[in-house]
Amino acid sequence: MTMIASVDRKPSFSAAALLAPFRALGRFMIALSEASPQMRALNGLSQRSDEELAAKGLTREGEVRRILGGSAAL
Repeated sequence: MTMIASVDRKPSFSAAALLAPFRALGRFMIALSEASPQMRALNGLSQRSDEELAAKGLTREGEVRRILGGSAAL
């Protein structure tokens, strides 16, 4: 004789539901920071090689200071 036992459980409250607002807030903050002009300028700087910068008489450190202004802490 074969016996099958099944247990029906209601889904318990998951941690994903609790963390969802925090994840959404984090994604929003990242999107907000990536949209800033400073971040776009830094992304452009990171795509340039040191040789390209040197050909223009610039240094990477100098450009970071120029982009970030007084908030540059290198």
